Amino acid sequence: MEVYNEIDVEVQKQWFKDWFNSPYYHLLYNNRDNKEAASFIDQLLEYLHPSADATMLDVACGRGRHSKYLADKGYTVTGIDLSIQSINIAKKLENEHLSFFQHDMRLPFRVNYFDFVFNFFTSFGYFDTQRENENALRTLKNALKTGGMLVLDYLNSPYVASHLVCEEKKEKENVVFDIQREICDHKFLKQIDILDRSRMQHSSYTESVSAYTKADFEGMFARQGLQITDIFGDYYFNSYDEQQSPRLIIIATKP
Repeated sequence: MEVYNEIDVEVQKQWFKDWFNSPYYHLLYNNRDNKEAASFIDQLLEYLHPSADATMLDVACGRGRHSKYLADKGYTVTGIDLSIQSINIAKKLENEHLSFFQHDMRLPFRVNYFDFVFNFFTSFGYFDTQRENENALRTLKNALKTGGMLVLDYLNSPYVASHLVCEEKKEKENVVFDIQREICDHKFLKQIDILDRSRMQHSSYTESVSAYTKADFEGMFARQGLQITDIFGDYYFNSYDEQQSPRLIIIATKP
């Protein structure tokens, strides 16, 4: 008879601190499409036309793969992330054009400093209260120089809601992920129950992301004094359609 150790994980208000520092997070999401991400960034740079000496901030940079991609093109890039494990890995990539810091995006970081601020791949809306999420957006805005540009890449909530897969099971490297999804209190909730067969233990995490719509972001951007200049619906820069677009990619300037 198999006996497993139960691990109690606090997931209520600070779920992201535990989950993003967990090796299971990186195992579950290790199949993300790097080629698609690189193609998106290439098209984004073609759209933005940054100068050769542009300064860029990658907020919620994770292990730094996108920051490095930008720095390899010669731009001066800074990455910040709350996860110390991710930042410690990212720091191994540092060079004269690239640096990383552990930082909570709800708090100010280098005010009026950057030409561009990026927040890629739904790395927003994690916090428990609207005020905290607004504080995060304020950090993004305040980090920009006057005339600087913000790119916020988010899921398209109406599309995700209509295509929600409520139950799913995945197995990777002898670890079983039992995933359940629901929408509750204007948030997308993903319950992830993990069975690690190698270590003979269970653990559990919950992702919580606000189901923000285009109208929600328009209100938040207006309150921060950010001027939206374009909205795209996917990584190929097609026009945004509320029901058909998988992404909500907002381009804004700081007047």
